[in-house]
Amino acid sequence: MAISSKLPAVGTNIFSKMSALAAEKGAINLSQGFPDFKPDERLLTRASNALLEGNNQYSPMTGLPVLRDAIASLIARHYGRQVDSAEEVTVTSGASEAIFDAITALIQPGDEVVLFDPAYDLYEPAITLAGGVCQRMTLTAPDFRPDWQAFASLLTENTRLVIINTPHNPTGSCWTEDDLASLWQAIKSQDIYVLSDEVYEFIHFGEQAVSVHKHPELRARSFVVSSFGKSFHLTGWKVGYVVAPTELTAELRKLHQYVTFCTATPLQQALAEHLQEIPESSAELAMFYQRKRDVLRNALANSRFTLLPCDGTYFQLLDYSAVSDLDDVAFCEWLIDEVGVAAIPVSVFYQQAPQDQRLIRLCFAKEEHTLLEAAQKLSRL
Repeated sequence: MAISSKLPAVGTNIFSKMSALAAEKGAINLSQGFPDFKPDERLLTRASNALLEGNNQYSPMTGLPVLRDAIASLIARHYGRQVDSAEEVTVTSGASEAIFDAITALIQPGDEVVLFDPAYDLYEPAITLAGGVCQRMTLTAPDFRPDWQAFASLLTENTRLVIINTPHNPTGSCWTEDDLASLWQAIKSQDIYVLSDEVYEFIHFGEQAVSVHKHPELRARSFVVSSFGKSFHLTGWKVGYVVAPTELTAELRKLHQYVTFCTATPLQQALAEHLQEIPESSAELAMFYQRKRDVLRNALANSRFTLLPCDGTYFQLLDYSAVSDLDDVAFCEWLIDEVGVAAIPVSVFYQQAPQDQRLIRLCFAKEEHTLLEAAQKLSRL
């Protein structure tokens, strides 16, 4: 029997492909965004204790109350926003689930969703499955900042949602307060909502992080998505959360209860205890990753690569125009085979990448010796 695919253009994503190639060839894997170092041992101990003490059954569908309370305290501490932990905070099985639930809950067939390219590859398939239509606005190197006049021209009577991501994957760029103000001015007269993907919210270098949490008008019509996997070096735990006004939260929870129902209870318990006992841990994350960014950038300073600005996330873009004329997918495959370093081609984040662009993404959420070894290999080119 023939299967009619709902996502005919979708195959195995580039992250899985490059990680598999890196493992096959024994290359240093700076492609997929996961740390190669251990998380806080105290957090692992808390999770182990929660498992052994029998906290292994379903949690409430919305998340353990103690964790939702801790999340509300985290938001108040960082952003000065008071949220109702019972009605406005939902714990999800990773930020990916939160994004999928939010899109599916809001988008009806024919609704238009604005994406900023390069965009994380999860967004479009979720929009397509919901029957929505993607409208893409291309951001250009080296700063990847929005052109708000061009953005306004994309909006139509069918625009339902705008997805934003700051700090931004894959570019490492960060929005400013002026950007949020411009977004609000563009959408305020229409029935348009915002999905703010803020999974790298605490990995922000330089100026204070900008967040929809701090913009009263935007947050009144926004889903704000966060990730403990990014904040505590625990990508495999797949624990995220979404904050939204009560009416939006109610619609999201209708989806959440049938997608995963709840997230691993002992992991929730461990995270709640950690947030309560070490509330300052998230504040230390920016400096932690800035040191790693600087190790990589300094080690590549005399290479033939051009390093683009990196103001947040744990990703660094390299322009390889002086190294090769290959397209970025072919160049990344060549890097694995011939140099022994795995990277991600940036073109995969676009619907249509600029033709002359030659950019790859490296993940610096790695041990210092890993970064130095990879940089040494790349600097030989």
